[in-house]
Amino acid sequence: MTNQKTTNLSAFIWSIAELLRGDAKPSEYAKIILPFVVLRRLDCVLAPTKDAVIEAANNLSENLDDEMRDRMLTSIVGPRAKIYNRSRFTFEALRGQDAGQLRENLMDYITKFSSNARDIFIDKFGFPAQLKALDEAGILYLVFERFCQIDLHPDTISNIEMGQLFEDLIRRFNENSAADNGDYFTPREVIRLMVELLLAYDHDALSGSGVIRTIYDPTIGTGGMASIGEEEMRALNDKIRVNIFGQEMIKESYAICKSDMLITGHDPENIAFGNTLTDDAFPTHKFHYMLSNPPYGVDWKKSKDKVTEEHETQGMAGRFGAGLPRISDGQLLFVQHMVSKMRPDAQGSRIGIVMNGSPLFSGGAGSGESEIRRWLLENDLIEAIIALPTDIFYNTGIQTYIWLLSNKKIEDRRGKVQLIDANRERFWVPTRKNLGAKRREIPDEARHEVVSIYHDMLNGGSEHSEVSKIFDTTAFGFREIRVERPLRLRFEATEETMAALTAAKPVVKLDENAREGLLAAVETACGDAPIMDRVVFRKALRGALKKLEIKIGAPVQKAIEAAIGTPDEDAAICLDKDGKPEPDPQLRDFELVPLAEDWRAYVAREVTPFVPDAWVDETYRDDKDGEIGRVGYEINFNRYFYRYAPPRPVAEIDDDLTSLEAEIAGLLAEVVE
Repeated sequence: MTNQKTTNLSAFIWSIAELLRGDAKPSEYAKIILPFVVLRRLDCVLAPTKDAVIEAANNLSENLDDEMRDRMLTSIVGPRAKIYNRSRFTFEALRGQDAGQLRENLMDYITKFSSNARDIFIDKFGFPAQLKALDEAGILYLVFERFCQIDLHPDTISNIEMGQLFEDLIRRFNENSAADNGDYFTPREVIRLMVELLLAYDHDALSGSGVIRTIYDPTIGTGGMASIGEEEMRALNDKIRVNIFGQEMIKESYAICKSDMLITGHDPENIAFGNTLTDDAFPTHKFHYMLSNPPYGVDWKKSKDKVTEEHETQGMAGRFGAGLPRISDGQLLFVQHMVSKMRPDAQGSRIGIVMNGSPLFSGGAGSGESEIRRWLLENDLIEAIIALPTDIFYNTGIQTYIWLLSNKKIEDRRGKVQLIDANRERFWVPTRKNLGAKRREIPDEARHEVVSIYHDMLNGGSEHSEVSKIFDTTAFGFREIRVERPLRLRFEATEETMAALTAAKPVVKLDENAREGLLAAVETACGDAPIMDRVVFRKALRGALKKLEIKIGAPVQKAIEAAIGTPDEDAAICLDKDGKPEPDPQLRDFELVPLAEDWRAYVAREVTPFVPDAWVDETYRDDKDGEIGRVGYEINFNRYFYRYAPPRPVAEIDDDLTSLEAEIAGLLAEVVE
């Protein structure tokens, strides 16, 4: 959770953004403020070794290649450093220079960073253009001077606290610009819960010397998830080596993440810029741990062509072979992408991904979403799904879930899925102050309880029975069978049916004489009383048409029966050419039969006693196993954790209505006066 130090710092930096009012649009504040924060952070980090770097740089031969120069200068900064700056300027030095030369001096400062940092400021942040705009508005020195007052040295604010700072600033910027792009920044307590769940069974495997692990986030943002993952691993083993990989398509977020990797000594080349779905930056890599919070309910239209091509041409050899979700939501594409990065060795991989409720149940049997769930469950990749409290994200109050996936399940979990309902009052507390849509947070003790429930595989029969249940993977599957009932039609020439026949397209196409003759023949065939058998009606119609010497084709015959025929339970069953009952499309129904049950037994119990004439369409089969009925999978939390809420007492409702009526009457009286 954000501590008071980062909260105060965020508020101070936000006050700097107020200087931009009138000279920049609110939507542009982040593009100005965030690079200044990164620049100040780097300035504080590099300050102690700045003089030594400049001296060494001046003494290096001009013929030295860039790689060797970078290696020698970064070694002066620190053993894990990946960055240096050769400019004579620091923030403090710039502060003492002529204010009119500040823009020029700042450009000297940022262009003399090592190439990996220059890319951050010049290409991704577009900082030179922002400096020019501030200079022309006459506020560059005002903004710069305020940043000089901030101490962002790692001894003052840790890397984790910097992540919290960026998170809070980005939240403020998004709220100020009314941004709603489906990107919901994950609160730190949710990340910690996810990381602790991922590591719950791996404490022994992570201990000792020489341990190397990889963390990957395909939507890495500013790097918060990966950083906390590393922090938790180092808390278990301070000798562990953690390599972080990630990809991000938003320039500002990518720049922040990459700068953090530079400062903390990670390889900045492991952070890629671009669209993960269309341009996988790590096509051959496999990772130990993967975390992600992909965009919720955001369409993938821009990625459609490449994703669809990979799905159709590569199948299961590619990333999206299991299926494609509807174009309006790409969350399950990221799930498939991450599964494709699982290690096939004994160590295997574990995945934690935060999503909204849509991937759990959207799409019926045979849909892309259902097929993806089917693939995950039939391959026993889902360990657990945890329902989180509502109102814990900064810019949405929707229900969210942590999915835990693994291809190295412990024996007791094989073939099982654990559902944990952490959306109970005992797992959250109100925030002291609302932060956007965030009104609740998960306290440490609640987080530890959820991890314990997961680790111990609690499943009813205890105080946790109401919040944790374990099911076989097949429990979420069903067969969708198509149930038909026979078509029964009554034929009657009423004002409504004749009007419908007159308006039918095949009849409208007839010339006037033929049309009038046809209508007359139909009325004659129907007679004065309803005909309750299609065979009888057809015979009568043929006779009437023959007398008038009228010949009709199949389209007109079909139009006549569609218009004149009306469903009637007392009518005779309509038979096809083979003497079998024809189905009535209006009475067609679908039944969902649990996979563990034979569909015949289900129909005998749930269908036949109520509609004896119904039958199952045995041509409606699954595309994969060829069996009757299409297989579908869904995970409906409400079904398993339903809580009955008794209705309010009638007297209480009456009191409320009386109060409202009195209030309305008072308001109306004021209007009349």
